[in-house]
Amino acid sequence: MEIEKRNGFVEFVKKYGMFVVVGIVIFAVALTFTLMATIGKSVPAGNTNLNFKLPMNEASIIKDFSNSELQNNETLNQWEAHLYVDFASENADVFAVLGGTVASVENKYLDGYTITIKHANGFESIYSSLNENMLVKAGDKVDAGQKIGTADNTAEGELKMGAHLHFAMKLNNNFVDPNNYLDLQEK
Repeated sequence: MEIEKRNGFVEFVKKYGMFVVVGIVIFAVALTFTLMATIGKSVPAGNTNLNFKLPMNEASIIKDFSNSELQNNETLNQWEAHLYVDFASENADVFAVLGGTVASVENKYLDGYTITIKHANGFESIYSSLNENMLVKAGDKVDAGQKIGTADNTAEGELKMGAHLHFAMKLNNNFVDPNNYLDLQEK
């Protein structure tokens, strides 16, 4: 009579293999969700203490930032990432969120009248859908909280939204979520 030799590993896999596979799948799903949650998160500004101001007073967010979840653009009748935060307020004054130098003042077809300001540490702020009577020009130095223009309805790509500020921030030439830098919880 021959005694069967048993392989411990094979016996372990037969007995506990399903648990191992389920554990690996759960780990992979959790890792995927963690990585997806960090995509598009802003890069820290380093060890600097930058004091960002709000771009409008008493404003409401009418469309928030989203680089991973598509949002409907009613004007263009399409779903798209929205790398901006849209603000509306009865007081349409628009302010620089941080001191810096005005990089450009231009009229962009889809975004309307737009001011771009370069700031310290690789930051840039973009203010679009402004009235044509902007208060700064390229090369001007601005302070945080300084009025630079007035929100209007000049963004052809968002005409159905009415008068509003179409606001974006970049860090090292990459769009970042303004919610990570501006105190928008009450808006």
